[in-house]
Amino acid sequence: MAKVTPFLMFQDGKAEEAMNYYTSLIEDSKITNIIRYGANEEAGDEGTVMQATFTLKGQEFMCIDSNIAHQFSFTPSFSIFITCDTEEEIDNLYQKLGEDRQALMPLDNYGFSKKFGWINDRFGVSWQLNLPE
Repeated sequence: MAKVTPFLMFQDGKAEEAMNYYTSLIEDSKITNIIRYGANEEAGDEGTVMQATFTLKGQEFMCIDSNIAHQFSFTPSFSIFITCDTEEEIDNLYQKLGEDRQALMPLDNYGFSKKFGWINDRFGVSWQLNLPE
């Protein structure tokens, strides 16, 4: 086995928008590869993401756009967990990732860390943000 990589499937052509958004919020992050669907390809709409990789703080992720309407989306049962260094960092990420979204757990001290919050972003991806003691 070479490695294990989290894989995100977006609908409605949102993969590139999500990658750009995530890499703009988290320093030391970048899109490393994008392969797009071309014209007249049955599997995807022209210009959408056939396969892409990006990193968030060195952690690699893969993603695609699906042009098939699925009866499922992302679930909070799988989330991206970020350990923040400062209160300013956790507040900023929580505010930006959670814009116009319902918090699963608002930022607070729940006893297991100084500050913790759990949210779903505008793409449906779930994030746990932690500021340890």
